[in-house]
Amino acid sequence: MRLLIVSDTWEPRVSGVVTCLRALVAELEALGCEVGVLSPLDFRSLPCPGYPEIALAWDLWRVAEKIREFAPDAVHLATEGPLGWAARYWLQRRGLAFSTAMHTRFPEFVHARWPVIPLSLGYAWMRAFHRPSDAVLVSTVRMQTEFAGQGFARLALWRKGVDVRQFQPRLEPLGEGAPVFLYVGRLAPEKTLEAFLDLELPGEKRVVGDGPLRAELQRRYPRVRFLGYLRGETLAAAYRAASVLVFPSRTDTLGLVMLEALACGTPVAAFPVSGPQDVLRQGVSGVMDEDLQRACLQALRLDRRACAAEARRQSWQASALEFLARQPQLNGAPCLPAGPLRVERSTP
Repeated sequence: MRLLIVSDTWEPRVSGVVTCLRALVAELEALGCEVGVLSPLDFRSLPCPGYPEIALAWDLWRVAEKIREFAPDAVHLATEGPLGWAARYWLQRRGLAFSTAMHTRFPEFVHARWPVIPLSLGYAWMRAFHRPSDAVLVSTVRMQTEFAGQGFARLALWRKGVDVRQFQPRLEPLGEGAPVFLYVGRLAPEKTLEAFLDLELPGEKRVVGDGPLRAELQRRYPRVRFLGYLRGETLAAAYRAASVLVFPSRTDTLGLVMLEALACGTPVAAFPVSGPQDVLRQGVSGVMDEDLQRACLQALRLDRRACAAEARRQSWQASALEFLARQPQLNGAPCLPAGPLRVERSTP
């Protein structure tokens, strides 16, 4: 089977979406699929205004020839950016089936950066993009319910996984030293990072990641260690060295960094909102509280072994098989027959 993924975000950018898609491609190839990724790397692009890390492809007339060259059996549109819209237009004009996914709360993302743009306009724009999709993939049952309430149809569950081979736990106690509170993610307005950085916590605060707010945050919080992007074993080591991962975002649809931290045995402190509520088990793998400082301090007492066990319940192989079962072929037939999936799940 030849499957084409169209994404407006790809390497070398570091984000939860890129992490998810890279893991998906690796697992699909291991299952015998031939996977192509159509990304800004295949086109001429310009930096996104206000967020130069994001490349916006502009020679979109080449999308059609790229799809023809790959000759896919199925197409998945991962993002609602220029490439996603161009591929959607070409496929829809020819009556060809495709799937889409909602990785982020895009209206909230845009509203956080440009408050003049109302949420209602953002959701209308998203509904227009996803309306012709044969399967609109979301990460959790909670997101299915919420997006259905916003008028989205044909929503299907595609749960994400964690690389338990890369993110291994450190199960011995961290010792009697000062605790380390860690943030991992983009340094951008929608992440509400100040909710963490303003807290009066014992020990040390560390921030892994980059983004448009980094220079300002480093100036305002000189006592916080800003480590930039980390990858691979270096990132896993940062998780293992932390006492608590702090997840201050209120707008993420999931938050893969929480799964990565848990796989390393590190508990999570977060607000009680979608994303954390779908990943964490209260009092076992994390603490969710509107008082984020209280959540951070209570999370220090959680069992790291229990955290690691929680993360290992969903492998990327299981996620890839679920994704594949949701894909329509271009002629509208399913890529896999309906029915229960036989997947290999990691065990604690």
